Amino acid sequence: MNFEILIASSLDGLTLGFVFGLMAMGLTLIFGVMKVINLGHGPIIVMGMFTPLVLSQAFGINPYFGLPVVIVLGLVTGIVMYFVAVHRVINAPELTTLLATFAVNMILIGTLTILFTTTPQALSLEMGSLQTGTITILGTRVVAVLVAVVATVALYLFLYRTRSGKSIRAVANNRAAAELMGINSTWILALSFGIGTMLAMLSGALLATLFGFTVLSGSGYEVKSFIIVVLGGLGNPTGALLGGIIIGLLESLVAVIPLPVIGSIPFSWVPVIEFVVFILILLFRPTGLLGART
Repeated sequence: MNFEILIASSLDGLTLGFVFGLMAMGLTLIFGVMKVINLGHGPIIVMGMFTPLVLSQAFGINPYFGLPVVIVLGLVTGIVMYFVAVHRVINAPELTTLLATFAVNMILIGTLTILFTTTPQALSLEMGSLQTGTITILGTRVVAVLVAVVATVALYLFLYRTRSGKSIRAVANNRAAAELMGINSTWILALSFGIGTMLAMLSGALLATLFGFTVLSGSGYEVKSFIIVVLGGLGNPTGALLGGIIIGLLESLVAVIPLPVIGSIPFSWVPVIEFVVFILILLFRPTGLLGART
């Protein structure tokens, strides 16, 4: 085995893992606070991909300088989505909220297709690279990891060190008790949905700096997000980060590490392996590796 290839693949996997973890945090935060499975997650990621592209093409803004716009747009979009599609059915059976977010999914995909068609797109970035021996680390991947780490730390500090963050955790634990303590649960739920949407859009913007994309790219990333949150533990942001790193490493190493008898596994088998992992977790540890958090 070529250990330089193994190290390079591991670094690529960690890069993907942090971005995947950020992507899944938005989904798991929404579920953890309001027990809503957001099927509009995929198109939201795609919105995050196209936002820096539009800013770059229309205004000449560097995609990284456009990240604050992605963050603000994601927060506002999530709050609007909550009041339009989720608020009125928040206490309805789970199937109702599932259908509501699925309707949002269809509306967003249709709108994005009209605006951008399904033509493959890519961001044009020149960030240089870091050279360590024969291992080359692209600058875009370094920046993606840094942004994902900063966003993760900021989320943690917000949830555990601010009044609004503590209110979100209180509503997640017991909404009725939180309301009795004077917390406006409606706005806290809207804020939670907004933050979850913002994280999804931010991860989409980072993914756009790493890979090409289309309007239909969101479905694959949405499925991957569900695998990650189940792997880490539903409603557990830390688990989402761990699950993202595991899936990122799996995707990068599966075709590199040779196995006895069968040899290397083709990269096309990665989705199959991910679903096998998904099923095994559901069968043997349904609360995820770190356990679900309420």
